[in-house]
Amino acid sequence: MTQTQQQDQTRQAQVLVPLTSPEEVDTFLAQYPQAAVFKAGTCHKTMQGFGVLETFLAKHELPVGFIRVVDWRPASNRVAELTGIQHQSPQFILFDNGQPVFDVDNWNISPEELGPVFEAKVPMREETVSAAGEGNVEPYKQLMQAFISGQMPDWEFQERYVNMFRDDASLRSQREFELLSKLFGDPDAYHGGLHQLGEPQSRGDLKARVQELLSQL
Repeated sequence: MTQTQQQDQTRQAQVLVPLTSPEEVDTFLAQYPQAAVFKAGTCHKTMQGFGVLETFLAKHELPVGFIRVVDWRPASNRVAELTGIQHQSPQFILFDNGQPVFDVDNWNISPEELGPVFEAKVPMREETVSAAGEGNVEPYKQLMQAFISGQMPDWEFQERYVNMFRDDASLRSQREFELLSKLFGDPDAYHGGLHQLGEPQSRGDLKARVQELLSQL
């Protein structure tokens, strides 16, 4: 591999840059004339929002700094100080020459909101690449394998899976998010309690659906 190829590979791999301190925020925004910051929260809204963003990062050339808000609060506060934009999580902020030009947060991080902005402001990549998320599906696989092997009843599996998904703030691809949400849908629909999910078998043979999902992960 030539030095140029190595540089290109590195550039493509560095779609996501962790910003853990105010100094790293300043350095990141100074380094890239056009960049974005993604603030990650502590629930599945982050997973859903990044899944949408990932589909655009695959096609557009845009360095993204991500902030784990709970762990790296000073970095998040620095972004709010620089931009005057009230903190939300998840949150996406697009910068041109260090100045915020677009922001969107929570469930509004959608193809409808991001599409026009990326098309108008963010250059296309020469080749489509995969954004490097940090999702780990092993906990889901282990839970599903335990259920299939008869180690827990339907109701227990349903409750443990939905709670795991609800608390999952991993930066996942859109494909992973859609696969993981197939079994029971959006946990935010069950504010009245998990009993609102109904019978575990109400969406069809649960073990068959779990086995199908396992084969796709």
